[in-house]
Amino acid sequence: MSVKILSLTKNEDFKTLLKGRKLSNKYLTIFFKNLSDKSSKSLNISFVAQKKLGNAVKRNKIKRRLKNIMNQLVKISKINFNYSYLIIAKKEIINAQFSDIRDALFKDYKKIK
Repeated sequence: MSVKILSLTKNEDFKTLLKGRKLSNKYLTIFFKNLSDKSSKSLNISFVAQKKLGNAVKRNKIKRRLKNIMNQLVKISKINFNYSYLIIAKKEIINAQFSDIRDALFKDYKKIK
């Protein structure tokens, strides 16, 4: 199943998602909500790494890891395409192993129905 992963672009979308439901773990906070103007054929998701996490190299590494994990999730199809997602990284993600982050994210997406 080929699914296109799109990033959120509108400020209103971010504000709407922040008012939606949320899940948190040691490494991330996931906000999700059903947006009305969204297509179910594409996955709307954005990754946020705040400046306090480190310099641009560290922030981009975090976002690359998260994008890779999301591609794995889409291939396994354990993700609900009716929602739009906003993933905000926490400070603990910097020194964490890739497998630990992946396992935590997989557990959280099993809870989203």
